[in-house]
Amino acid sequence: MSRISLNDPDDLIAQKLRKARTDAPPLPETMAELEGRAEAKNLVTIYAALAGRAPDAVLAEFAGQGFGAFKPALADLAVATVAPIRERMAALLADRGEVAAVLERGAERARALAAPTLAAAQLAVGLQV
Repeated sequence: MSRISLNDPDDLIAQKLRKARTDAPPLPETMAELEGRAEAKNLVTIYAALAGRAPDAVLAEFAGQGFGAFKPALADLAVATVAPIRERMAALLADRGEVAAVLERGAERARALAAPTLAAAQLAVGLQV
């Protein structure tokens, strides 16, 4: 219950966020006012990151509200963010052959890009003449 995994179903994500540890005071207007409230600060920061917003903007929206209002909004945002990632991951894992092919193409590109540097390093330490 301490983390959200990319393969967690929507209801489990919501449950984990609902059960996240918080304190009783309502959310303040600024991050500075969250000092000493690590759990609250963590959840606000997660919301801000998922929403692509500044934490102070999130607090401005939820200022004065308790976690009974904030946690469901955070859960909805987290589910909306994770669901497409989870679906794409499931699709990729369903076609292991394609995943292997993509990895092999990446490895070929990496070998080609690294070859000159590796050859120079081998020459510099006397492994190649």
